[in-house]
Amino acid sequence: MPSKTLQRTASLLKSDQTYNSTTDMAAKRLQEGSEYAEFDSDGDGILSDDEIETSKELLELRLHHERADAQRGMSWFALWGMLLYPSLVVGSEFFGLQQAAKILGDMAAVYFVSVAGILAAFFGAQAWSSRR
Repeated sequence: MPSKTLQRTASLLKSDQTYNSTTDMAAKRLQEGSEYAEFDSDGDGILSDDEIETSKELLELRLHHERADAQRGMSWFALWGMLLYPSLVVGSEFFGLQQAAKILGDMAAVYFVSVAGILAAFFGAQAWSSRR
């Protein structure tokens, strides 16, 4: 997970600080082949505070997009389930499964209200977050 990566990056950087006498600052030098090399934007093997801050912002943005994609996928799944549910009732009737059709028909009210609530929450959250 990116948040664990950030924590591991911070602990790595704290444990591997070297003193840079030319700038009188602590330089955060990476080990050879480090998985954190992707955060080193200028490729000098040293992570500056600006590079760390930029990488945090990029990871937060990536997490935001992943969360939005997951919510969008769940909403589409719920919407397709809502649209296909009546076909189960019709299919049960067609194949002579009257008991199944009756049960599916009885569950329909609860199912549609629940799915509509999920979709309303998704779209409400999207509208609220875009307003912030």
